[in-house]
Amino acid sequence: MDLLQSYTDQNDDDGSPKQLTSSPEASPPRLIPSKTSAPKVDDTMLALTVANANQTLSKPIDPTQHLVAFNPTYDQLWAPIYGPSHPYAKDGIAQGMRNHKLGFVENASIEPFVFDEQYNTFHKYGYAADPSASAGNNYIGDMEALQKNDAISVYNIPQHEQKKRKIEKKKEMSENEDMEEEVNPAEVDNPASDVWLMKNRKSPWSGKKEGLQTELTEEQKKYAEEYAKKKGEEKGGEKGEVTADKSTFHGKEERDYQGRSWIAPPKDAKATNDHCYIPKRLVHTWSGHTKGVSAIRFFPKHGHLILSAGMDTKVKIWDVFNSGKCMRTYMGHSQAVRDISFCNDGSKFLTAGYDKKIKYWDTETGQVISTFSTGKIPYVVKLNPDDDKQNILLAGMSDKKIVQWDMNTGQITQEYDQHLGAVNTITFVDNNRRFVTSSDDKSLRVWEFGIPVVIKYISEPHMHSMPSISVHPNTNWLAAQSLDNQILIYSTRERFQLNKKKRFAGHIVAGYACQVNFSPDGRFVMSGDGEGKCWFWDWKTCKVFRTLKCHEGVCIGCEWHPLEQSKVATCGWDGLIKYW
Repeated sequence: MDLLQSYTDQNDDDGSPKQLTSSPEASPPRLIPSKTSAPKVDDTMLALTVANANQTLSKPIDPTQHLVAFNPTYDQLWAPIYGPSHPYAKDGIAQGMRNHKLGFVENASIEPFVFDEQYNTFHKYGYAADPSASAGNNYIGDMEALQKNDAISVYNIPQHEQKKRKIEKKKEMSENEDMEEEVNPAEVDNPASDVWLMKNRKSPWSGKKEGLQTELTEEQKKYAEEYAKKKGEEKGGEKGEVTADKSTFHGKEERDYQGRSWIAPPKDAKATNDHCYIPKRLVHTWSGHTKGVSAIRFFPKHGHLILSAGMDTKVKIWDVFNSGKCMRTYMGHSQAVRDISFCNDGSKFLTAGYDKKIKYWDTETGQVISTFSTGKIPYVVKLNPDDDKQNILLAGMSDKKIVQWDMNTGQITQEYDQHLGAVNTITFVDNNRRFVTSSDDKSLRVWEFGIPVVIKYISEPHMHSMPSISVHPNTNWLAAQSLDNQILIYSTRERFQLNKKKRFAGHIVAGYACQVNFSPDGRFVMSGDGEGKCWFWDWKTCKVFRTLKCHEGVCIGCEWHPLEQSKVATCGWDGLIKYW
């Protein structure tokens, strides 16, 4: 009402606005409080945290408290638990004062010589110079000794003192000599007495023995003989009697009624048709190796015999067409045989063994024609496929080299030395003018035959080692077994490019040098795998055509018969060779 009254009395008689005056009776004006939609906040804790900001930000969290009333930083949460505050603790002003991993280290303005002098003086006399300049007294320690010795240190002994010492030492020595004259002889021989110790200051074990032992005891002789024998075995038996080259013929007769040799191919053996089919069932099993079989090779062009290299050091040749029996065993290696290779007409073959030897055999008679060795393990052996160069042998060695021999002279004629790992394969391409090698260094290198310079080097970050390579029958492609469980295809033309459209996968070969091969018509690719299967892929579509469970363990080698279109031989680490 008062407000209304004052409003009506605003205008005077003359219409001018009148000043508002509150009468003493009028109640005081009321202020309407402003409203806000924000919730009410208790800001007492905020005020406290602002007040204590300096303390809380620098202090680590007390591990005994159960509630933290502020947002601690990462450094505070992970700060070490301190005891009473340390001047160089990692908080506040001293945070950056650490100059050592154990805290703060002050530089001492004292030279090492001066320190050593005072240290040794203190240990000898019991006093030392006080390093702190603020101290009134310059010395600390035994003051009586200080006055007695006239404050000398160990490094500045006066001249007369040194002379006195020398005289004392001489006296001591003469006394010892006098004592020695009086000593009891029993004491001299007794190591427990001081007299013996004085006499034998030098260690009784020092120096060499006067009398060297000449005769060995029976036990030592026996051990020496055993050790020598063991060493001989390890070296691969370089003694003649251990690895005498011999061969055993197992057939009925070496020549038939017409005088033909047992290795002569049958006259009627020729390809029935050009179309290859994938085998379905097991036809025959050859068993004779006592350990795993590492490689198999059909007799060139005819395939009426099959050669196998065993880990039992033996190489065997088996009949394929007639009896299906072992025809001859070749024994000349003292360790497992790694690789085998026929010459073009099959009359001779090469073997490479882990005894570091390469042997050239006559297939018919079993005679060793020649032996080659560089002192390193040969991983692969190949003859030059040209008919006029059948005397040239290439071997990929464990010392990263490819060595070329002329077998007529037995001389090494060339060394191809560029790989960074053991050489695994040698494959001739481009009408045998070039050859491709693969190695444990995960690269492929292409060489001009006879010239030890790489003409093409293939190495990609995604590449794996390729322990087996095979040429397509049309000679335009190489199939390389890659250890990342796939078969890659490279062109054999000038650029040796990877064919990205063709890739054969599905099998597990990681860690095994499983052989890859083609059917004679080039329509199928095949490979063994680490689980004993033999895989067949279609060359055009790259799809898996069939898998056969062939062996227990690893199926390491597979060869397609050169004439019989639907027959395949496989070998495995179970010691068997199977014909499908």
